[in-house]
Amino acid sequence: MYQALSLFSKSWIFKRQDPKVVPEDLAQIHFLVASKAEQIWRDYISQDQLHPDLFTEHDWPNKVPEGIEINKAHWEKVWDSEASELPEEVLAHCNHWGEDTIVYFCCHNEQVFELNWGVFKRTWKAFLFLDNGPILVGKKKKQALQFHSNGWVNLLMR
Repeated sequence: MYQALSLFSKSWIFKRQDPKVVPEDLAQIHFLVASKAEQIWRDYISQDQLHPDLFTEHDWPNKVPEGIEINKAHWEKVWDSEASELPEEVLAHCNHWGEDTIVYFCCHNEQVFELNWGVFKRTWKAFLFLDNGPILVGKKKKQALQFHSNGWVNLLMR
């Protein structure tokens, strides 16, 4: 189900001194094997598209109910600062998630990480070196987050 994090081509993001990922948190970040990643992607993200760049208006992350705007928050300003916490809007959006909630950081259909919400909250700055549309979903949760390279995160509902 898991493969060594060192097999991830950009594993350097977890080894940097800034942002620092402590060994206890690193041990809880699991890089899924391709078959498990594909299953999580199909179950939580899309059965039709393999990467966020391919989403259409028919895919749930891009569906916007008529007359309603997608809620957004700016993550990049906080990421660039000394602050360690996620933006307040993100924390408020996911306020139903317990520290032990399993979350999946989904980059594309073969690249998915599994960890708990508490670890993600502490290590999010490392993950956002991968900011080209990844989606964070919580297991059995309706809330989701999609991070974009323009510095914004969409606060989504599945």
